[in-house]
Order: sequence, then C-alpha cells, then structure tokens
Amino acid sequence: MKLTKSSNLNRLLFDMDIHTYKDVLSLFPYRYENLAYSNENEIKDKQKIVLFGRIMSSIKVINPYKNKKFSILTFDFVSENRKLYHCVIFNRAFYNSSSFKDNEITLIGNYNATKNEINVINIYVGRIPKEKSIKPLYHLIKGYPAYHFSTLVKKAYDIEKDNLYNIVPAYFRRKYQLIDRNEAIYKLHFPTCKEDLRDALKHLKYEEALLFSLKNRLRNSTLSTIIKRKKEPIDIDICHKFLNGLPFKLSSEQYKVAKEIISDMNSDKVMYRLLQGDVGSGKTIVSFLALYANYYRGDTGVLMAPTDSLARQHYYNALKIFEPLNIRVGLLVGDMKKSQRNKMLSDLEDGLIDIVIGTHSLFSKDVKYSSLGLAVIDEQHRFGVNQRKTLMSKGDACDILMMSATPIPRSLALTVYGDLEISTINEFPIEKKKIVTRIVHSYDDVLFRAIDKMLLENRKVYIVAPKIDFSAISDYSIDTLSTLFKAKYGDKVGVLTGRMSSEEKTRVIDEFSQSGTSILLSTLVIEVGIDIKTASLMIIYGADCFGLASLHQLRGRVGRDGYQSYCLLVYDEEDDNVLSRLKVLEKTNDGFEIAEADLQSRGAGELSGLKQAGESDFSFLNLYNDIKIFTLARDDAKEIFEHKEDIKYKWIFEYLKNNID
Repeated sequence: MKLTKSSNLNRLLFDMDIHTYKDVLSLFPYRYENLAYSNENEIKDKQKIVLFGRIMSSIKVINPYKNKKFSILTFDFVSENRKLYHCVIFNRAFYNSSSFKDNEITLIGNYNATKNEINVINIYVGRIPKEKSIKPLYHLIKGYPAYHFSTLVKKAYDIEKDNLYNIVPAYFRRKYQLIDRNEAIYKLHFPTCKEDLRDALKHLKYEEALLFSLKNRLRNSTLSTIIKRKKEPIDIDICHKFLNGLPFKLSSEQYKVAKEIISDMNSDKVMYRLLQGDVGSGKTIVSFLALYANYYRGDTGVLMAPTDSLARQHYYNALKIFEPLNIRVGLLVGDMKKSQRNKMLSDLEDGLIDIVIGTHSLFSKDVKYSSLGLAVIDEQHRFGVNQRKTLMSKGDACDILMMSATPIPRSLALTVYGDLEISTINEFPIEKKKIVTRIVHSYDDVLFRAIDKMLLENRKVYIVAPKIDFSAISDYSIDTLSTLFKAKYGDKVGVLTGRMSSEEKTRVIDEFSQSGTSILLSTLVIEVGIDIKTASLMIIYGADCFGLASLHQLRGRVGRDGYQSYCLLVYDEEDDNVLSRLKVLEKTNDGFEIAEADLQSRGAGELSGLKQAGESDFSFLNLYNDIKIFTLARDDAKEIFEHKEDIKYKWIFEYLKNNID
C-alpha cells in the first residue's frame, strides 16, 4: 500500500526513499536504547544510568564558542531516592528552566563518580513503563519526529502484517525453531524484552544468510557454464613493458596476485575474482596491469568506480601510465556534456578506446563496446549484483575483477563467499608512517590546537560529520559544525555533501586541493575518491556512528605523502563497549586486524544496533559472531539448490528473482 504526499511529514518520508508501508517496516532500528531503571546503590563510575526524578535548579546555558548551535547546559537533579546529582548536557540549547517545570522526568546519561555528575544523553517526561524499556532508534531525516515514526510503524504493521510472508521454507523454520517472519518483524520494531529481539534476529539473520548463499550459488552456477572465446594467451613476462615504465617496483604480493589474475584471464572460464587489500596497498596498479594485459590481447577494458570523483582520480592516474604506451584511455561519467558523451559512445562502439574509466554510466543501455574483455569494479560492495551482471553482459563473457579496501580475513571470506576466487595484498609497497589516532571530546582544546598547527604548516584538514542535518543519530551534523568552524576559520572552510551536484562537488574539491580552502567539512562522501597529498589531519565527529572499517577508510585519506598525520575521533559519551571498539584504531593501522575487530563488534546485537554508517550490505548479520549461521545457511542453500524444482522451494526462487538485485 502506497503513501501519498498528503502531508509535510509524508514528503519527508519520500525524501528518505520511503514510499509504501512496506518501506516503513523495512527501515529497521539502527540501535536500541536500554531504558530500564538503574539501581542507585550499585552504579559505578562511567556507567550508563537511567534515573527517575526532578530537576531541582534553573538550567544554565553556556556558549563557549559564542555559537548558539553549540552549547553546554548544566542543572541539578534529584532522584526518586532523594539523591542529588549535578548534570551536564551538550547541544540542547532549546531546553530552558520551564521545559520540565513541575514535571517528573526520566534521565539517561553516563555517570562520573569523581564529580557525582551525569553527562546527560536524553531526557523523557514521566516514568517509562517496563514493557517500553527497550526503545528502538531510527535513522530519520531532520524534521521527522521519532514518536510520530513509531506510530507510523505500528500502522504500517497492522496494514501489511498479512503480506509479510515467510521466505524461509517451512522445513528449515521447524528445524531451527524460527518464529514466523511477520512476528519477527513486529518484535524487531516493538520489543518488550531481550528475548523478543533474540527471537526476531534469529529468524532474520538466518533468512539473510540463506538468501545470500542462494544468490551466490545462482551466480556461480551461471558463471560455470560460460565458456570464453579463445583468446591470445597472456604471459606475465609480456607485461614487463608496462612494469618497466612504472616509477617503482611491484611488491612481492602485488606480483603474486597479478599472476593469479592473469592465470584466470588465460582460463577458458570467466574470471570472477575479488582483489582485497588495505587502503594504500597498491590494488589499483595491479588492476592497471590486468587492463594492460587485456589490451595486449586486443580487447577493451573498463574500470568502474562508485563516484564521479573516484572515477576521475583513476582516469588521471591512468593517463599518466598508459599514454606513454600509446594506449587510448577514455572517461565516461554522468555529468559529461552531451556532445562529449556522444563522442565517447561512438569511439567505444568503433573500438577507438582501449580502456574506459567511469561510473554506473558504463553499463547504461546506450553504451556498446566493440569487444569488452575485462571489467574492473572498484569498491565492489557499492554496486548491486544486477549492475555487475549488466556490465558483464556488454561483452562476450568478459572477465570480472572486483576490488575492495574493506578486507575480510581469508578463512571467513571463503566460508561466506564460497567459490569466489580471492586475492589478498597484505603488505604496503612503500613504508608508511602510522597515522596517530586519538579519541577526544568535542569540547577538548586539542581539536582547535591541532587544526591551527596544521594550518601553520600549510597542511590540509578534513572534518567529517555523520549526517548533513541535525538528527536523532548524532548531535553533530554538517549544519551545526559548519556554523562552529566558519565562525572561527571563515573562508578557509569548504563544505562537501552527497546532496551537491557533480559540478559543485568538483568545484569544492578543486578549491581544497589547490589554495582556496584549507579545511574540508564533509560527510562520508570523502571515504573514497579523494586524494589530497597535503592532508594531514582527520577529525571525525560522532565516531560511534561509523563502523571501524569505515573509520579506517576515512583516516586513509591523510598521510598520503609520508608526512606525520593524525586522526581525532570525537566521542563525548562513556560507553565502555563503544570506547573499547574505537580504541582498536588507536592501537593499530593494520586494516586486516581492524576488519577482524570490526566483524567481532559490529552488526546486529541485542542492544548494540543493527547497522552503522559505511558498513556492508548486511542488515542483521555479524559476519564474525554469526559464522555458524552462515555455515548452516550455506549448506541448506546447497540442498535447496539441488532440489530447486521441488514445489516447496519454488517460492524462494521467485523471491530471489524479484527482490534481490
């Protein structure tokens, strides 16, 4: 059932890409807030607490930076057990002394035993009923009230509950004692206890693992039947002309994975290989070598990137390497002029381009290749399976090389991805200085001291916010931080968001890379595709909103010229689990070690949240902790696939056909 634009709130839903009541139910909570009341006799230092009582003083507002959007509020609070606490809360300037006058309130915060102080996170009017002590939190756009969305979720469930069919076959639901899917969806949105969440996630994790495993089997079964036309064999020695033209030598690991890729390209079966390695490990140059080998045998090669900026970066790097070899390199992105695009399409169809680099434009309907032999897909997790298939179909059984800078431990990858061939680069081609990483508070002077130091040294600074607008996800947004930093640094601050047009993004990046601005305030859009050699400081606000792998990717934007660089993770709360997770980044710069820690800590936990910014496509699964579920689902998928003509499995294949990209 569709929603209509009959109200301003519905228009905001449309902006979140929510158009139907099913879409409403598909926006799962990103985290659950535990609102069970604390025993005051047992609370400890740095513990998160929930207390019931009253505010016993006026609320004082402090604006340390003369910025109305950045403020510190203080007040005294007495609990129902008559214990008095001093309280501090950040960025709630809209509260005043009359906000909670004569009202009993529930206060959530982190306790500082030394000061007998509570760092307040949230305030609710009245007492919270026991059955509502687990509160789901959603990623909502600015202006959409959380309480209204909860009401909408209940309405959506009542309308759609009879349409929430079971996807997991009945035999496997009985085998693993899974509740029905409609009950799982309800308990995920309206849990009354931890057991509700456990039962809901048990069903939804298995369902996700089963669909993923079946999708892999379908893909691999299709690939295994494709035989390539006979092509000129490639010898690694033939690539020496390419290698000799480089200003550096490949590392032993780069050379090893290059041989694995060329061996696949020489096979009569289609290559479907994942090349994974840490940020800066040299994956791109290996892919260039594969594109050179593909050129040698007379085919066109493509390199597809998820953003215009990353595509352009690859294009300019490719020009430097391939032009001296008389290899014709083209660019195809969404913001090209029509005349440029038409010329490129004509050249591709006529075989006048040897290597083309671009975005999703590369698999548009009007793009035709004279002889597509190899498709390299960078940041492969950002593209759907159908997008990859469409690109493959534009060639005569072309080879596919996918690249990812978010590494997965090899043993785990083999369990999850099954027959997908994996090449891994574990070392860096050149010695790289460790990026010094520290967890800081938003009110620490170190933030401005670090920025001032970098500006004095003519270095560039990145500042990352988790969202563009103020929201329930984090107090820190582009809006609030822009006001704060522009008040101090003026025109030295540039702003970059995903809402900007390609032309605006290019202009902002050019100003930052040259001499126009020294500080770039951005969302996660800079995670890939930005390569500013003089950037030496990364400040990430709301660091708890991001996965470790994404934080590691972000800090990989600094220190690219060997200059000692720094990453400051801004986190104001005292949650021991979050701090323990973030401290991994203080201890190591090893992407594989970070990936393993990320897999252990992220994903669907009882009260820890379902998904963080910059994470994988899984909504429920934790790849590390849920490996047993993956193993069971993989084996079950094999059984289902072997009996796919059985009537009891017909539904699941119909679902895959219609719902999985």
